[in-house]
Amino acid sequence: MTPETIERLARWLAREAGAARVEVVDDGRLSGGAIQDNRALMVRFDGGAHAGEHSLVLRMSNPGTVEASHDRAREFALLKAAFAAGVSVPEPLYLCDDDTVLERPFFVMRRVPGVGLGPRVVKDGALGGDRDALAARLGRELAGIHSIRPGAAGLDFLGDAPADPARALIALYRGWLDALDARRPVLEWALRWLDLNAPPPGDVVLSHRDFRTGNYLVDERGLTAVLDWEFAGWGDPIEDVGWFCSRFWRFGRDELAAGGIAAREVFIEAYGAAAGRDVDPRRVRYYEVMANLRWAVIALQQCNRFVSGTEDSLELALIGRRVPEMEIEIIELTGTTP
Repeated sequence: MTPETIERLARWLAREAGAARVEVVDDGRLSGGAIQDNRALMVRFDGGAHAGEHSLVLRMSNPGTVEASHDRAREFALLKAAFAAGVSVPEPLYLCDDDTVLERPFFVMRRVPGVGLGPRVVKDGALGGDRDALAARLGRELAGIHSIRPGAAGLDFLGDAPADPARALIALYRGWLDALDARRPVLEWALRWLDLNAPPPGDVVLSHRDFRTGNYLVDERGLTAVLDWEFAGWGDPIEDVGWFCSRFWRFGRDELAAGGIAAREVFIEAYGAAAGRDVDPRRVRYYEVMANLRWAVIALQQCNRFVSGTEDSLELALIGRRVPEMEIEIIELTGTTP
């Protein structure tokens, strides 16, 4: 950020916090976050609600986006709901939902220490503490997220809960794929398989929709925070379980189906015990197929941000090259051959 931008941000923070003066040091963009722009800040408040020096994160919208990615105001509301429910998330502090300060909406939250890069978390045994304990903790955190139900305060923007979450997702992803005008026979097959094998509707909860290795932080002892709430919505709780257990979030540790850190059973048993529900393996498998379809379509959307000229990003360009991986996984999970 330019000195002028930092000065505008400091004045805005002073107003929000009721401080006499605020000094901001921009420590640069944080790694990760292909969809949003996260910047580390050191902020000193002279007086006000947060007097003293604090390590914060500023989360801004990027120029391009993908379908179903919430804007910053809605993500801020989701973070507040999760924080109030006792989920381990960074404390949300201040929201600017217009472009008067930084030319883009943003919010500010506390910075939580830890490492989030998925490949490093999976491969570095010094991170996360005991891996079975980490998987069990993540299962309990997910149960905490799922304790938030339709009607929760501040989440009206999510709309009505779907009567049939699985079929609602099928319709959504079919619309996304049609909008891309992409010719992907395996993804069309996945839509048909999901339609034919849809489970009966059950509980509807707040689904994180990106609960995975790479979206939580760990230190040498264990979990420090759950991140990235921009896709959350009402859905089947097992949707999150299937997403977490999908192969593409194991980062090469395919033998550890729970996010590349532990056996699937460790995560699912801890989740089921904390959530008070039995987890049907067939339902988990169904939502793993759904996860591969969803990630494949999102990868195509991400790549389109590059191809369309919206963003000049090698990362976005390369994401589109991974779609065949999800297509192969769909074929294997559904027990079919090309």
